[in-house]
Amino acid sequence: MNLNIVLYQPEIPQNTGNIARTCVLTNSKLHLIKPLGFSLDEKHLKRAGLDYWPFLDIEIHESYEDLREKYKDSTFYFSTTKGSNFYHEVEFKQGDFIVFGRESSGLPDYIRDSDPKRCIRVPMINTSTRSLNLSNTVAIMTYEALRQFSFPTMK
Repeated sequence: MNLNIVLYQPEIPQNTGNIARTCVLTNSKLHLIKPLGFSLDEKHLKRAGLDYWPFLDIEIHESYEDLREKYKDSTFYFSTTKGSNFYHEVEFKQGDFIVFGRESSGLPDYIRDSDPKRCIRVPMINTSTRSLNLSNTVAIMTYEALRQFSFPTMK
């Protein structure tokens, strides 16, 4: 396994389906933190993930605290527009966790504030819009980490 991709209370099934497909094709594990804004058997979720669902390594967590307790010795990074570091400045290691927030509101303050030095962001121009699409941000950060690992077992 290369990375752990964590979606904190995702709301849009199509984003989660796209991210699931990215996880399968990058040998990354997908972690979903409840509550989810959709059912895991929702047709939009399945359609976005196509026929990749049987190959997905997925874990569902009741809360962020449950995830952190289970993986307390792991390194966590937090994707946020409020991050002080760009994603490419991080030296990722295989097995690291990257936590992404809700589409409508991002990560809660208490999660971001738990380790501000590990808050990372994708650079964007100053504008009145909020951020990139969640599935695009996940892909950008995942492939940067994989580039640093020299794309292990990837063709």
